[in-house]
Amino acid sequence: MDIKLIALDLDGTTLNEKGKLTDVTRSTLEEAAAGGVRIVVATGRPFVALPEDVLGIDAIRYVITSNGAIITDLNSDEMIYHNCMSTETAEEAVKLFDDSRYIIEAFSEGKAYIQADYYNHVRDTGECFRNAEYVLTTRQPVDDICGFILDNRSNIENINVCFEDLSIKEKIRERLLTIPKATITSSFKHNLEIGGATTSKADALDKLGKILGIGRKEIMAAGDSPNDIAMLKAAGLAVAMGNGEREVKEIADFVTLPNSQNGVAMAIKKFVLRVEE
Repeated sequence: MDIKLIALDLDGTTLNEKGKLTDVTRSTLEEAAAGGVRIVVATGRPFVALPEDVLGIDAIRYVITSNGAIITDLNSDEMIYHNCMSTETAEEAVKLFDDSRYIIEAFSEGKAYIQADYYNHVRDTGECFRNAEYVLTTRQPVDDICGFILDNRSNIENINVCFEDLSIKEKIRERLLTIPKATITSSFKHNLEIGGATTSKADALDKLGKILGIGRKEIMAAGDSPNDIAMLKAAGLAVAMGNGEREVKEIADFVTLPNSQNGVAMAIKKFVLRVEE
């Protein structure tokens, strides 16, 4: 298989268990790029939350963010594709948010916004079910997150619903599935994500492939979570991480090592660089 493009999820995939890019993974990406292979980030994160060590890799020119809502060309800082949710989807989503037991975030124009009360709680106590520093450095607090969504309803990339109490997650999932023209997915066990009707990493990857003249069979994709499944199915070679969710592994062509053991590097060496370890 002649791979010309590698699409990589970040958290749980390219980044290790500490959220860092290892030297092994970095050097492997650079080696693949030196051979003419395109390296593309495809993440649920908004643009503002992209790690500096990833943006610092010259080999990475295109990034797919907010689960496929936006494609950015890093060389020109130009947004070359967008697929935000409809105003109707944003409005209907807000109507369902009536429970203080979950945290709502909204992504718009590459930035992430969160309810100020929760942001201040994390800032003042350090208490958070995920990395507190990540929340404080990548989220902007607003007094009324639902009001913010409505004020920016024509440009909402993604709405992220996070749960400290996982016991209510399935109940809320059923509620969110009633939102018209929406895609409901998840990138880690504590969240549900609302996107537009056709928003997905797969759709964005297809658009980017056409821009670059690269076909589906020439694409390798790697991921670990449900929001990666569509992208993996759309790629010629689907790689699941050893630490990935069961449903991700079930649809993959190959299961690599966990992200804590440089699984992305291992898969690239095997299928792109043709190096057996």
